[in-house]
Amino acid sequence: MKTPDIPQEDEARLKTLRSLKILDTPPEERFDRLTRMAKRMFEVPIALVSLVDENRQWFKSCVGLHVSETPRDISFCGHAILGNEIFFIPDATKDERFADNPLVLNEPNVRFYAGCPLRSLNGSKLGTLCIIDQKPRRLSEQDLEALKDLASMVERELAAVQLATLDELTDITNRRGFMMLAQHSLNLSRRQGIPASLVFFDLNEFKLINDKFGHAEGDRALIAFADQMKNAFRNSDLFARLGGDEFVVLLTNTSKKIAENIIAKFQQSLEEYSQEVNRGYNISFSHGIVEFSPDKHHTVEALLADGDWLMYEHKRQSSNVDSERG
Repeated sequence: MKTPDIPQEDEARLKTLRSLKILDTPPEERFDRLTRMAKRMFEVPIALVSLVDENRQWFKSCVGLHVSETPRDISFCGHAILGNEIFFIPDATKDERFADNPLVLNEPNVRFYAGCPLRSLNGSKLGTLCIIDQKPRRLSEQDLEALKDLASMVERELAAVQLATLDELTDITNRRGFMMLAQHSLNLSRRQGIPASLVFFDLNEFKLINDKFGHAEGDRALIAFADQMKNAFRNSDLFARLGGDEFVVLLTNTSKKIAENIIAKFQQSLEEYSQEVNRGYNISFSHGIVEFSPDKHHTVEALLADGDWLMYEHKRQSSNVDSERG
């Protein structure tokens, strides 16, 4: 058996995949409709929208299988994303790369496989639309074109996911995306009894930056703040621009005490960035940190409201200190 090679750009590819925040989300009709179409069109028992994560392939849509993921190192899709065209195996038992593959020797007894790479808006290959049969077969040129057409439809749905939940200016999650994904994370924290902490940010004196340096520079400051968030927080954390100069991060498996240390380091890195670029102003923030309480925070809105209130308390206290110093 040949394990799929890891492409040189895999780190960037994975970053793009995870930015969609689609992994481990519930089934959606818009994807299921396309796998049902593939199953009917090609008369196969299995059709998948498969996304290749670091160590697994996870199925956003799955017709004909009773599992949601399989290891990447035995996946056919891991091979398919290495090329630009449809990856086509007429009979896996006669292909030395797959003849002793567990997916061939055992359930689902793959014989035929055809997977068309799925590209994101930036060109990264995220996974495949693939069809599988338990008997050898071939596809005509017309069949291959039809599979490409279906894959293009899947790509459009993936693009819609990205555009609907992405802030156009800063290229991080927007309010809509945050509200949807954060609730999923909180439900998981509640079920598994793991801590989570939310940090609500508001940039200090942002209006002055706009008034003194212009709105284009204000946009530059917002982008810089978002970029610093990307550098500071983990892939498992959910951070977003809520709107205007308000940002938020949901730190998973993190107590309030640990969150305070993380934000202190983030504040220091932001100060160092401001000094380094020296654009005539410092990017700083007021913030509120609230630890998720399953009994109190039944919704994301409740958690956000507490973080918002704590942030304004922090801003008010800072203003009082500045007034006393003045």
